[in-house]
Amino acid sequence: MKSFIKDKLKVNVYENRTLMGEAAAKDIKERIIALLSQKPEINMIFAAAPSQNDVLKALVEDKEIEWNRVNAYHMDEYIGLDKNAPQGFGNFLKSHIFGLVPFKSVNYIDITTTNPDAEAERYGKLLLDNPTDIVIMGIGENGHIAFNDPPVADFNDKKVVKPVKLDEICRQQQVNDGCFKSISDVPTHAMTLTVPTLVKAPYLFCIVPAPTKANAVYETLNGSIDEHCPASILRLQENAILYLDDQSSKLI
Repeated sequence: MKSFIKDKLKVNVYENRTLMGEAAAKDIKERIIALLSQKPEINMIFAAAPSQNDVLKALVEDKEIEWNRVNAYHMDEYIGLDKNAPQGFGNFLKSHIFGLVPFKSVNYIDITTTNPDAEAERYGKLLLDNPTDIVIMGIGENGHIAFNDPPVADFNDKKVVKPVKLDEICRQQQVNDGCFKSISDVPTHAMTLTVPTLVKAPYLFCIVPAPTKANAVYETLNGSIDEHCPASILRLQENAILYLDDQSSKLI
């Protein structure tokens, strides 16, 4: 493993994605334990994507985490999918962690909503009432964090959660990741936690494997810090760590 700091962001690079996921899970566990030594329960936000499989697997297998003192949330959800669609982010997380460990509570964005603005308002109030301690996140091929694609990302967003239109690079990524057969199957709209909502959390763990993310990682670390690459805002965060494997880091 090699490590360096870019602006305020700590970057750790591992030989492969398995080691990356295990290392990230170890750091997350240590932070959970430290926080739970100070208060009775904590709130965590999880990303849902194949890029998170390694860290989620390692977290589920760890028997030292007191999940019954953790409230779980997720950071985005499609609009218009069937409630049982495996591509739904709540369903993905239920399969990979939410349904596998005994959380104190699991709080889902309603994939069946017919009023996205109202659902965004409801979930945003829930997050405001239960301040986040830890975010586990990734970076999209276009540099997005959650579903804050460059056209809709706003570093000064006043909203907590909002409906958004997905850009074509983002939608194609869902096909590249094997989640949908074709781009015509990918929803055009989603709900997302906004950029300020995500980075307001005191601890950010960003896990980004695979060669398809190499360009986004390069731009995150070396481009301008603005909405052209939403993940670039991580360079301004005191307690953020970026975890890369040998493939996602190949351009840096």
